[in-house]
Amino acid sequence: MRSPNNVNHAPTLTTMKLTSKTLCLASLALATFLAGCNHTPVRPPTPDQTIDPNAPARRGPGATIVTPPPFGGGPQQRPDTSNEAGDRASLQAQTIYFGYDSSAIPRAEYTKLQAVQKYLAANPTVRLLLEGNCDWRGTAEYNLGLGDRRATAAKQYLEKLGVPATRLETLSKGSIGAPEKATEEQMSKDRRVEFVVLRADAAPAPLGL
Repeated sequence: MRSPNNVNHAPTLTTMKLTSKTLCLASLALATFLAGCNHTPVRPPTPDQTIDPNAPARRGPGATIVTPPPFGGGPQQRPDTSNEAGDRASLQAQTIYFGYDSSAIPRAEYTKLQAVQKYLAANPTVRLLLEGNCDWRGTAEYNLGLGDRRATAAKQYLEKLGVPATRLETLSKGSIGAPEKATEEQMSKDRRVEFVVLRADAAPAPLGL
């Protein structure tokens, strides 16, 4: 009979293989875990989060949008300096008004243009700035074009009356300054061409009808 103290406690070959396999699996799991901790997932930006440096700034409802015309063409828009370099009062009564979405001069406005021609004949040294305006309806780009057509129509009529083109300038202000949701009466006053007398060397003679 073998003594208990003589029991062989040496590990068997099968036990050593299982232990080695367990250690390999544990090392692989640990390496996978550490790799996952070092990698932070990046969420792709949504379309609203993507920033285009060339995209125009967003504007809220009711904001006035002014799009500059292409270089060398299209209706022009310049800062309003007429209060500093021009006279609005002399021909204010001759402001001509237009129908909705129209650049055709109504017949009732012809006498005003004839009065403007007489004023220019009496003051050969002055020039005029013809400002085309629109009511608030329509896009800013469309109203700039419509204001330009209105000012051009008035200019062409004056040229037919004998006024040299060199004495006439046009400027489209579009719907700038026109109040939104205005009444029909107010909008009828917004659709106009104003005549601004540009400063001359000599004081202009008063308008005589």
